[in-house]
Parts: sequence; structure tokens; C-alpha cells
Amino acid sequence: MELKINGNKIFAPLKNKELVLTPEERVRQEYICRLVNHYGYDLSQMEQELQVNNSHRGQGKARADIVVWKSASAKSNEDAATIVVECKAEHITIREEDYFQGYNYAAWAGADFFVTTNLKETRVFKVNKGKLPKRLEEIVDIPKAEELTNSKKMKELLSQTKALTRDEFSKLLLKCHNIIRNNDKLSPEAAFDEISKVLFIKIRYERKNDEGQIFSKDRFVNNRKSYEMLNKEMGIGDAKPFYQNLFEETKKQYRKEDLFESNDTIKIKEASFEAIVKELEIYNLSRTADDVKGIAFEKFLGKTFRGELGQFFTPRTIVDFMVTLLDPEEGEIICDPCCGSGGFLIKAFEYVREKIENDIQKVKDQIKAQLYDEKYDSLSDKKKADIDERVDEYFTILNQELDTIHTNSRLQHLSSDCIFGTDANPRMARTAKMNMIMHGDGHGGVHHRDGLLNVNGIFENRFDVILTNPPFGSRVEKTLKITLADKETNEEKIAEYEKKYGEGTYHKAMSQVNDHIGEPILNLYDSGKLSGLTEVLFIERCLRLLKPGGRLGIVLPEGVLNNTQLQSVRELFEGMAKIILITSIPQDVFMASGATVKPSLMFFKKFTTEEVVQYEQAKAEAYEQVTDKYAEELATLNTFIADKNNPRSEIKAKKAELKVLEAKIAEEVKPIVKQLFDYQIPIAQVQKAGITTTGAECENELDELLKEYAPYRKEHKLWEATAKCYEYKVENNHLYKKLNDGEWEEIC
Repeated sequence: MELKINGNKIFAPLKNKELVLTPEERVRQEYICRLVNHYGYDLSQMEQELQVNNSHRGQGKARADIVVWKSASAKSNEDAATIVVECKAEHITIREEDYFQGYNYAAWAGADFFVTTNLKETRVFKVNKGKLPKRLEEIVDIPKAEELTNSKKMKELLSQTKALTRDEFSKLLLKCHNIIRNNDKLSPEAAFDEISKVLFIKIRYERKNDEGQIFSKDRFVNNRKSYEMLNKEMGIGDAKPFYQNLFEETKKQYRKEDLFESNDTIKIKEASFEAIVKELEIYNLSRTADDVKGIAFEKFLGKTFRGELGQFFTPRTIVDFMVTLLDPEEGEIICDPCCGSGGFLIKAFEYVREKIENDIQKVKDQIKAQLYDEKYDSLSDKKKADIDERVDEYFTILNQELDTIHTNSRLQHLSSDCIFGTDANPRMARTAKMNMIMHGDGHGGVHHRDGLLNVNGIFENRFDVILTNPPFGSRVEKTLKITLADKETNEEKIAEYEKKYGEGTYHKAMSQVNDHIGEPILNLYDSGKLSGLTEVLFIERCLRLLKPGGRLGIVLPEGVLNNTQLQSVRELFEGMAKIILITSIPQDVFMASGATVKPSLMFFKKFTTEEVVQYEQAKAEAYEQVTDKYAEELATLNTFIADKNNPRSEIKAKKAELKVLEAKIAEEVKPIVKQLFDYQIPIAQVQKAGITTTGAECENELDELLKEYAPYRKEHKLWEATAKCYEYKVENNHLYKKLNDGEWEEIC
């Protein structure tokens, strides 16, 4: 059976007539062709647009897109259906509520299988008779026509669930990792690099192909044969092996993100590649729930890199606490200049994404309340169907807001414009990008870069929120200099960044690197004159990156707070930001990652423009108070030093005396400044932070601290949200959207 399109019409064999060619109708007719051609069903056992009761849409009737019975006689006898299919247009991302909507049809029809498809993504669920489940149970496939009467085969299909548990996937990744280590004798880190390449090839294949095709070993072998045959026909004798060619195509897809080096290849045998593909073939990674594969991937990372790379992993309880406390909003720009495996960035992305999803759900509820009012029940079936269709259309548009691939969507803006990170370790930079893709965010804001240097959108006075865990205890030496390799020379990228950030802004930002080639990195920072400790430099780096009023959460060794040698460093930061919370946590928390230093979590808010003025006024007033106290002594010394008739040796002695007095004045000024620019610094000590020395879960007192801090933050107005605030409304059968105080824009 083939699709029959005639201009703006498409033939519907189940209706035996042409229908208007809409994107959804095309999907429906293509899937009917697939049911006939691939699964062997006959048109006589199917029906299109069967009317069913639908409690999700009021008391009226709605239509199931495609219904399949065991046989034509079962259909004519009005027996229970076997399969119910819900179709969406190809460009629509199908979301959880859409699954439940169709599942409701399937349950009403008594079906065993429920399918939802937009052709690029097809998912199959088993229908549990009775109450609707809280979560749908996904299975591998629907039966073919000849299997419908085979009870054993039907039972087997219904039991082949695709519930991808975190532990299962984590163990499977570890198994694949071991295949590489055993077959190719690579180190754990090198083996990890290779499995990551296979994962990206698999994700790319499954996103690209219709019907959500899984990258199976059989498909790989068949495609390889076709590839080799084509090369032979074209007389290409030196073509790359097929699996290397797949990697080349994958590199092209991720070239903007600099995910792989241009000359990188797969460094394992084809047999190892095939073995991994075979292990992974039962799962479609492109459609596995992001939180499932993301957390499983993190577990795999932890097992792979435990020990020497443990410092790159901030415990999840700490990450969750710090992100929640700083409460990033939609539209705020977030950064981690020492991002490691991306834990802070991922949590921040998920945290804001949940806010957007909740907002969209609230809008959907408002639309349903508005259109499914008390008048709905008394309407004709035609008018009810019109309302149902309109609600579907509105929900389709709203769902696009939650698609990172959809241009100008709210989630795409979050993913592409609001999350940035760097890491000086190239493997960790790649891992962070991969980790974020596994969590549903495939943007290009993560770079392999020394976190102290500007790159892309990571430059001064740009970020609303920074969350980071910088390296402890190491030093940046004077010998570490800015080199030509640190300079961006790719003209295409430069042009892109100039357009994105403004030519003047971008070049000013990059002057931090371009104007200081050959100079020590320490010279870029005021704190570099006081200390070479990495944690000290990164405090200043983060405060510089923040916008006025921006907030910082940073993991620091406790010594930064109480080491007398760092007093001058603390005073430098006190002149840049307010400390809004200090949390002492047990040393146990980081022991599972191999760290032995007792950590603290410090939270800063960079001075607003007004606070900068207040602080400078406090300094001036304090200085005036103290110098008035020593005015006579200062005048005497300065007069003596200015008189050239005095002996040179005595002038020198008086200069030394003046220097001592000025140091004394500076010391006396400090407490007065603190008194004049006084504010409360909350300090908390936590005995248990959700993780033991072995990495096991335990009580988490940080949760209680969050409950206490949220009202405290609001009561003291520690910061004002600068979030994008969207509104939606339905008026005269149109859906409108407005940003903040902007104009209403018709979106549907």
C-alpha cells in the first residue's frame, strides 16, 4: 500500500475518499500504510476516527485516530479492539499528557495495546484494564496480524516492557565499558571515551530515523552491507569502514558544540562496536525519559571515574541544595566555570525546566476550564468536536514551548542561551556536554577552557547565577601564562559571537585574553597579588562574572574562612559582594569522591549598583573619621617630609613613621566600614547532608535548612527575581502570548 496525495488532498482508504492534507492526516495515513505493509493488517479490521467517550474532554465524544480489531468479524460484532493509535503531526513533540489522552481511548475500547506516533517517534504501551495508571508501561512493539491469535506470542509481547530503570541502564553501560577494556585493552578513561562515541552514534541514528527505529545490530549489519555495496558500485576501494563513517556523520552533527576533535576516530575494533550495539539494542535512547538515562549515566560516570577523577563530581545532595537555595528563574543566565561532569548545570537546567513545565500545565488547565465550561454538555456533537479540535491545537502549540529543538521555544531559549560552563580538563568538558544531552539539553554552552579565561558567552558582568565547586589546594603559578592557543581564531565562530553578544561587547570581553598574550593569568586578578590558590582566584572570577546583584553558590575549603593568612583576601571579596549564607557541612560528604578537606558552602550576592555606592560612602566616611583622629599627627609628618631643608635621613625616618601610621589608620577603618555597612550573615552547621563516607544515603538536614532559608530570603529581600514572565490567553478562538509588559502576540 502506498500513500496517495493529490495536490492538497490525501486518499484515506478506511474512509474510501480524499481528505484535506494536514500534517496530522499525513501521519495517520502513513501509519495505516505501515500497519498494512509491515504488520500485515487488512483494512477490513481497521477503522479511522472512531468516536469514543473521553473523560479528559468533558462529557462529549472524541475520536480515536486508528482502531484495529483482531479480525473483520470482531470489528463488525463490535468486540473489544486490540490496538488504538493516536497520531500527532510530525513536528509535534509528544508529551506525557498526550499519552494519557490516547490511553483513555484505548482503555474505553478495551484494547490491549496503545500506540502514539508522530512517525519520528512511535511509542507502544500495554493497556492495564481498570483504573488508569500513574505511569504508563511501555513495551517493545505491537503484534503482527498473524500473531493476534497466538496467545503465547501476545503474552510475550505484553511482557516485553521497555521500562528502562536507572540501575539496569547503568549496569548495561558498565558492561559495554568492560567489553572495550577486555577486547581493546584501553584504560578506563579511554574506554569511556569510546563508549561515549557509540552512544552518540546511537542517539543520532534513533533521532534521525522514522518510526523511532532502534540502532540494532541487525540494522547496523544491513546498513553496512548496503554501504559497502554502494562503494563497490562506485569503485571506491579505500572508503572508511562503515562504523567509522557513522562516527564521521555524528561528528558533523555536533560540530557546533566542538564535541569531538575533527581528526578523532573510533579507536576500538569493529567487533567491539558490534558487541556494544547488540547490548544496547533493546533501548531507544532518543526517547528514554531524560531523568532516567541521565541519572543512570551519572551512576556509570561515578563507577568509571571513581578515584583519580572523583574531584569532578559534586555529591547530588549538595548540588540539589545549592541550586534550590539560589532558586534560578526562567530567563536568568547560569554558569559554572569549573563544571566537571556538569552536575550543577544539569540540575539548574532541570530546575528551571520544571518551572516552565508547571507554568505550561497551569495554562492548559486554564484553557480547559475556559472551554469546557458548564455550557459544553449542552452543545451539539459538532460543536463539541470543534472545541476538542481547538484544545488539541492550543495544546500542540503549548507543547512546542517545551521542545529544545523548536526555534524560539521557552525550553530552547533556556537550553541555548542560559546555561554555560567551562572545564580545563578536555575529557570532563566532553563528558559534561554528553551528560547534559543525556538529561535532555544538547546546547553548545560548555567549553574546554581554563575557567579563569573568557570564552564564547562567558565573560564579566553577564550572569545572574553561578554555581561551582572549584579545585581545592592547588596553585596558579606565575609561570602559567596566556598563550596564542587561548585566543579564538575561528572567524566563523567570532562572527557568530559578535552577532549574538554585540561586536563591541564581544571584543571587549575577549580583550581579557587577546590583550594579555604572554602575561601570567595571575595578573588578571586582584587576588592574584595576594594568593595563588585556585579557590581564591575562582571566588574573584565568579564575582566578576556576575551581574550587579547576581548570586553565587560555591564549595570552598573551610580554611578560606578562618585562615589568618587569607584575611586580606576576605576583605577584598567583602568589598565586592554580600555574604548571604555560610553552611558548614560534614567532611563525610566528599569522602566518597576522594576529597579529604572539610568543605563549606558559601553564598554571595554581588553588590548592586546602589550597594557599590553605599559601600564606597561607608569607606569614605570611615576614613574621614579615623584621619580626623590623627589629623594633627598626619599634618606634622607631612609638613616635615615636604620641607626639603630637613636632613634626608630624618625625612626617610618620618616617611617610615607615616607608613606605619597609615597602616594603623587602614586597620582602624575596617571595623568602622563594617559597622556603617552592616548586614546580617546567617551561618548554619549541618551534621548530616544526605551522604555518608561510602556514598550511601543518610539523613539530610539540608532539606530543613532550605525550608528555613526560603522565607528568610524573601523577608529580607535578599534578591529580586529577574525572570522572564509569560502570560497566555484565549480570545476569539485565538491563543495569545505576552512577555512581561510586552505586546500580546498571536501564536495560534
